[in-house]
Formats: sequence, structure tokens, C-alpha cells
Amino acid sequence: MTNRFRTPSGGRIDRRARVSFRFDGQTYDGFRGDTLASALIANGVHLVGRSFKYHRPRGFLSAGSDEPNALVDVARDRARTAPNLRATQVELYEGLNATSQNRWPSLGFDAGAMNDLFSPFLPAGFYYKTFMWPAGAWKRFYEPKIRAMAGLGVAPTLPDPDRYTQNHAFCDVLVVGAGPAGLAAALAASEGGAKVVLCDEQAEFGGSLLAETAATIEGQPAAEWLSQALATLTARDNVTLLPRTTAFGYFPHNLIALAERVTEHLASPDPNQPRERLWKVRAREVVIAAGALERPLVFPDNDRPGVMLADAGRTYLNRYGARVGERVVIFTAGDSGYRTALDLKAGGVAVVAVADLRAEVTGDLPARALAAGIDVRPATVVTGTSGRLRISAAHLAKVKDGAVSPSEKIACDALLMSGGLTPSVHLFSQSRGKLVWDEAAGAYLPGTSAERERSAGACRGVHGLAAVLEDGYAKGEAAAKDARTHAAPGRAASPASVAEGRAFDASGDHASADGFIGATPHARNPAFVKAFVDWQNDVTAKDIKLATREGFRSIEHVKRYTTTGMATDQGKTSNMNALGIVSEAIGEAVPKIGLTTFRPPFTPTTFGIFAGEARGDLFDPVRKTAIHDWAAEHGAAFEDVSLWKRAHYFPKAGEDMHAAVARECRAVRSSVGMFDASTLGKIEIVGPDAAEFMNRMYTNAWLKLAPGRLRYGVMLREDGFVMDDGVVGRMAQDRFHVTTTTGGAPRVLAHMEDYLQTEWPDLDVWLTSTTEQWAVIAVQGPKARAVLEPLVEGIDLSREAFPHMCVREGRICGVPARLFSVSFTGELGFEVNVPATYGRAVWEAIFAAGEPFGITPYGTETMHVLRAEKGYIIVGQETDGTATPDDVGLGWAIGKAKKDFVGKRSLERAAFFRPDRKQLVGLLTKDPRTVLEEGAQVVADPKALVPVPMLGHVTSSYMSATLERSIALAVVKGGRARIGQTLVVPMPGRMIEVDVVEPVFYDPKGERLDG
Repeated sequence: MTNRFRTPSGGRIDRRARVSFRFDGQTYDGFRGDTLASALIANGVHLVGRSFKYHRPRGFLSAGSDEPNALVDVARDRARTAPNLRATQVELYEGLNATSQNRWPSLGFDAGAMNDLFSPFLPAGFYYKTFMWPAGAWKRFYEPKIRAMAGLGVAPTLPDPDRYTQNHAFCDVLVVGAGPAGLAAALAASEGGAKVVLCDEQAEFGGSLLAETAATIEGQPAAEWLSQALATLTARDNVTLLPRTTAFGYFPHNLIALAERVTEHLASPDPNQPRERLWKVRAREVVIAAGALERPLVFPDNDRPGVMLADAGRTYLNRYGARVGERVVIFTAGDSGYRTALDLKAGGVAVVAVADLRAEVTGDLPARALAAGIDVRPATVVTGTSGRLRISAAHLAKVKDGAVSPSEKIACDALLMSGGLTPSVHLFSQSRGKLVWDEAAGAYLPGTSAERERSAGACRGVHGLAAVLEDGYAKGEAAAKDARTHAAPGRAASPASVAEGRAFDASGDHASADGFIGATPHARNPAFVKAFVDWQNDVTAKDIKLATREGFRSIEHVKRYTTTGMATDQGKTSNMNALGIVSEAIGEAVPKIGLTTFRPPFTPTTFGIFAGEARGDLFDPVRKTAIHDWAAEHGAAFEDVSLWKRAHYFPKAGEDMHAAVARECRAVRSSVGMFDASTLGKIEIVGPDAAEFMNRMYTNAWLKLAPGRLRYGVMLREDGFVMDDGVVGRMAQDRFHVTTTTGGAPRVLAHMEDYLQTEWPDLDVWLTSTTEQWAVIAVQGPKARAVLEPLVEGIDLSREAFPHMCVREGRICGVPARLFSVSFTGELGFEVNVPATYGRAVWEAIFAAGEPFGITPYGTETMHVLRAEKGYIIVGQETDGTATPDDVGLGWAIGKAKKDFVGKRSLERAAFFRPDRKQLVGLLTKDPRTVLEEGAQVVADPKALVPVPMLGHVTSSYMSATLERSIALAVVKGGRARIGQTLVVPMPGRMIEVDVVEPVFYDPKGERLDG
């Protein structure tokens, strides 16, 4: 049986390179250049899968990425296994091991096929009306059974050992599709020096030319012209060629995502090469030359193995040298089927009949078919097929005045069908371009563009080889011209620039625009007929009609009710026929029914290509400060804060977290402690307009802040809610050192850049992230000045010369430093900023200098307790995205005299002045030993009827070693007016009474800040 259906010569395969492969455990032979599909067909194998719902036998339908049936699992080893690959796109290599899917125990005998017997009880949408009884059975029985049967293929369980990379690229013109239109567009665009990227999903460039045997271009065979065109493009330095690369997504501003399969086709991939590569291409202009897809015909039993698209049969013969059968029947609605019939006849295949749906058959191609002795039958339909695992006969019947005559059974081993061509408008639709219905073409075509894009060739309804080449050339030429001038987008389907164009001398048989959408007629009982519209999801014509009887009119609703077009082929073969069936069923024109939305990806895309290098440790990178290792060596327990590892607390022998935190708090309040604050976000803002920029970004005033001074800043979103906060130092007239919250640094920098680039491009300012440049050591406590004074050079640390909220530049331990006099504890405090490479050395020096004072390193938990005692907020803890500055006690930080700042107008909204807004308050439990749970709700009357009105919630809660009692911060409706009241925090099994107090529990006058 090996290669029984292989032609003795011809095709583009390398017959000198024989390749051995396995499918479902059986070994076969193919040739280099084969796909898995073409090699199996050459070996006489058509049964390759089972359908999703009914588990019906399925064979190849197409020869490309629109294949819905032939989904296989390809495994190199246990870790390198890829399910749901289309056999039509899997390139053959030595040792390839493929397995069919969705069957048990075997492909030939699938126990799941019993579903087909129950199909009358499993119509479209049956799951909306069943599995409701008995109560509780869904979770215990139905769902587990359905989940066990659902899915396509088996996901790998071991980590993928291969690499996936991501590239950013920029070009003048991106051409998607390397068929005749795309090649012509690339040639034209690159001739003038434009930087061109040409991509195509296939292993070879050429598109439809790869299956042409008789066509000529410029007086030479199409294959020779193709070779010369590729040689020309390859020789041009301004052209990048990307075969095996699918343009799967079109995103705003001409960002196109490409998936390149780099080593998937190799028997022994280079371990230094990635398996796949994601290209993020930003193009000035895009030419979409995606071609058109042949439509199947919807007739009874059209899903048997051996029933496939006519152009696919022609492709397997002419490109791969594989005959799809020995006796073939062709069912066509246009001239396209005759091209296949003539080529098959010339290739030694017996074409026993051509059933033409049209009542009258005229034209060159049908005439040539008759002259070749092919039985051409006008006004004829296929009313069914016979066979179990492979088609064995087709049933043909005449149609007259809508009536179908008795059928004739014709033996065959393949049935090829052609319903016409559907332009591939997926990428155009993804670009938000407007599609328009073309009655003459019987299809949707690109209309008004939303991006800098133009379509060329068959994807916009142009047919005929010469016309396609000329259209592609004109579009490429115009794209290059517009790339140079960068004309405005939003144009119509015709290009903005008028291209000079070029005439091509080309000849060959071409597919016409005629065709048919919907279901073909038959005289069989519709209740028992399965005429498939969506092969993968087992959606039939009667399912579509059922949806219309259920009241669905929009195709989007029909799609969701029946799941047509929701399979991995994204409706490439089913959408238009579904539209035709709905149109006939409800008596509405196709444009009134609508069109389903095309969403990325164009074809299924691996998770690996999206993850890229972001796997393992790189998925969630661990950022460590320069002082991390010292903390680890001294027994610190760590916690994750944003992307950073931070010391949580430093336990001594026998201490739990609470004991360690209490000790650390007492040390800071009584003597001195040190804290690693390096994770704070830091941004350097520099330029003549730096102060004006700060004045617009933050709520408070910055124009008059003197160099050498610090100020606490509050940043709002446009809606007036608190976004971030931090201390800012003015280092010079044109320079600010801005700090942000640990988790807010990227967000704040992006917020600033957004405004600088889009709203205030006139400001002369530069923004630089310096988060990792500086190590920050907070030295806090009454003895902080005494610890630092011996180490600091060039800075007077006296209370008079260096008061609270100042910044000075000097040296510490001989290292350049920026010294802030600032406190987040309420005690005398300094923050030492030094280059991160010196962070540990300076930390160790400060620790040594502080040992006579009993200096204590402390972690984030102690920091939280100390700041809560002082009523200092943490953005993201006391705020939740709906808090204004006034809500959290920061009304004083709003510059009342400022003309404008981000969020100012929003602060004037009436809702922000309501007396019942949640406001920051302190809570003290009646029992000082009770520590409230953060997030717990606060109510006024726990005995109120359910649902009990909630006043607010606890945001921070700790046991204070300093105050020897519990404390909490909360946001409560009308909180400031409730100070002095008693409220209740309901908890499981008890009600906790709390007194509402001011949110500052320790040193309310701030007398300890200057030591």
C-alpha cells in the first residue's frame, strides 16, 4: 500500500529524499516537501480523525490552514508533544510521530461513535434544555462525564523544554501572503528602496502558483517566474522574507503579530534556535494579499472521509504528486470544479462525473471537460454518500424547478466539491475595517479601511492571474509611496496614492467568482439527514434551521446557539454557508443577517509564543535589593512585595513574628532601627520645565519649593482618585528626585510619560527610572543622628542645619550619597541613598556604627505597625481606587490656588462632597487585646434587618507594642463625624465593639520628628 496513490512524477516534493514517519503506530513513507496530509493521502489513508460531538469518521477536507478535520498530536518525546496540529500544515520529517485524536480505543473503532445513534436527542442547543434533573446531578454526574468527553487532543503534562523568542520589527511595507498578488506587491514596494517584510504561512512562497502546472507569466512557466521573483527579492537588502510565518493578529496603529515556526519542520532542530518566534511588526503600510478560500457544499453525508474540497484535490495532485483517489466524482457550483477535473484527468485519475449545480453550463472550462470525455451533468446535486470509514459511492440526482429526481448511485473513492471562493478578509476585519456585501461576488469584501492598509488580489474579489498580479503590483507600489509620504489613514478600499501600475502577460485557468452558499436541495427526510456546515463542531444545516425556529435572527446569535464557526478553523469553511441557510430560512437578504466577528488569532497559536522567555523564574522575576543577602544571612523572613523580595521581620531564637515585630518596634521608638527601603520607586525628573511638569502631575505646589527641600506629593488619576504618593526632593532648579510606592513605580512612570508625550509635548523635561540605581537605607529613631554623624562627610546633620523634610548631597563612608531627613515611623529619621553597588557596604558600616546604640534591623511588618501608629496611609491599603485625597486625610495636600493638575476638575464633582463618603478614621477595640481582621466590615447596628447596612471596612490592624494595645485604621461612611461613637465589627461567633477615634495614635503633634 506504500505510496500507492503517488504519481510517478511531478509535484514539488524531493523524490530523492525518502522520509519515514508513523501515524497511529503504523509506519509509512513520504518525501521531503510533503505535509503529513499529502503523505497519508499518497499512502491511501483518508481516515484521520473523529468529529467532536458525534465522533463520526472524518478525513481531510482541505490542503491548508482552513482544515477542520485532520487535527493530530505530533510528539518528539513526552515533553515535546503538540496536540491539535493541522495535518495539512505539518511538514514531514524523518521520524515524525503523529497520532489521531478524539477517539477511543482506536480510530477505526471509536466507542464514542454511539453518540451518532443518539443524535436525534442531541440537536443544537440541547445542553441549554437538559441536565436539569434530578437536582444536584449536574455537579455529581453530568459535568464530570461531559468534561471527560470534551476537548480535542491531550495537553502535554511536562514542561516544554524548547525556547520561544519575541522580536520587534519596523518596516515601511508589510505584505501578508506570498501568492501572486503578494509577490507582485513585494516586488513593487521594494523596487524604490522601501523596507519590506513579506510573510506567508506556508513553507514555500508562491501561494496558488505552487499548484499551477499550465499557467504562464511573462512568457515563462509560472514556476520559473516564481523562482526568479524570489531570487530578486532575496537579493534585495531591503526585503525580509518570512516563510512558515502566519500573520495571526492585526492590532491598532498597524501593529501586526506574526508567528514564525522556526524549527518545527526539522528532524533534529538546532538547540540554539527557538522553536517558534513571535514577530511584533509595526508597519507604515500593510498590504493584505491573503487570497481566497474555497467553500464546501452542504449536502447530505458530506463528511465521509474522501469528501474534500476540489482545489485541495488539485493541490495534492499538482504540488505533492498525490492522487486523492482512483475514481472521483466532482460536485461544483461554478467553473472551479472543472479546473480540478481536467487536472485529475491529466494526472491519471478517473473522473467519473461532474455534477454541476447550475442549470446551464457554458464556458471554456466545461467545454474542455466535455472534450476530454468527462461526464458533465448540469442541474445535478449530490443527495448522499455511501461508505463507513471511506466514501464508496455518491448519490446523484437531477434538479428541475426545485424538485429533486430519484438518485443514481455512482461508485467512487473520492468526492471533490466546490461551492465557490470566499475572500479571506479575517485580517482586514481584525483591523476594524468595514466589510461590504458584494452581490456579484456573493461574498463580503473589504470596504473602508481603519488602518494604513490595502487589500490586493483574491482577498478583495479580484480573479484571473494577470488581474491579480497587476492588482498586487499596484497596491505594493502605492503602499511604498504612502509609506514615504505617510498619508493620513481612514481611506476607502482604494489606495490613497494612485500607482502607475504595471501590465502582466499571464495566462492560465482561474477560479471564477460564481458559486453557491447555503444547503443544496435533496428529497430526503430532513429529520434524519446530516448535511454538515461546520465539520469540527458537527453543526448541520438542520441545526442552523432549528436556531431560526427558536427565534434567532442575527448570525452572531445563531453562531452561539449552534457553535457554528466556533471551532479551531474560526469558521473559514462554515460561515458563508451558515449565512446562506439562515437567509433562506428567514427570508432575509444576507447583509441584513450580519457577519460574525473575526478575532485573532487567524489560526491557533501556541501558548509558548506568547510566553516567550517569560517562563519559570522569568515568568515572575525575583528582584532582590543590594542588602537582600545580608538580611538572609541574619535570619530575615521574606515576603513578596510587587516584584521584590523584602525582609518581613528579623526573628531571634525562639521568637515568632509577633514577638520579633514587637521587639523591633520598641527598638525604633526607644533608640534606633534600620530598614531597607531600596524597593521604593525612584524617578529622576530633569529639565528646564521640571517644576512646571511636577506642578501639573501632583496635587500640591512645586514651583516655589526650594532646592534642598523635600515635599510629600499626592498623584491622582484623571477621575480624581488617589493613584500614588511619595516624598519628592528638589535637587536643583531643574531636577527632582521622585519616590513612589514599591508597586507603583512602573505605573507612575507610564502615567507621567503618557501626559508628557500626548498632552504636554512642549515641556522640556526628561524622565528616567532610577529605582535600581539607588540603594536606600532608612535609619529611624531618637539615636539616628548620632549613628550617622561619624559616617557622613560634607553634610551638617545638626537639627538647625538639617531639619525634617530636607535633602542634602554629600558622602557617607566615602560613597556619594543623597541624604533625606524624612520619616515614615514618626521618629527622627533619615534615608540614605547611595549607588546600589555600595548598598551592602554602607549598610554594614551603619550597622557597625549603630551597635553601641543597640541598632535593630527591622522589616516591612514593623514598618507597617510604626506608620499605622502615626496614621500614615499606604496607597492600595487605605485606598481602593475610589478614595480622594480628602477621604484619606490628605485634603491639606491639594494646592487650592493651583490653576490645574491631573484630576483637579474631577475633584469638583458633587459626589466628592457628600457627607456620607468613606473617610479615614482610627478604631480602638473595647478589649485592647483584640486585633481586628483587615477587611472586616464595620456596621452601626448589627441587629438591623438583613442585609445589614455596611459603613466601611478595616484597612490596617496591628498590635502596638508602643501603646500596649491593638490599633486599626478604617474607612467609614461619614467617618470624621463619627469620631467618639461606638460601632461594631461583626465576626463569626461574636460582635466586636470599637470606638471611632482620630487616625493618629502616637505623637499627634509630631514633636519627635526632629529628635
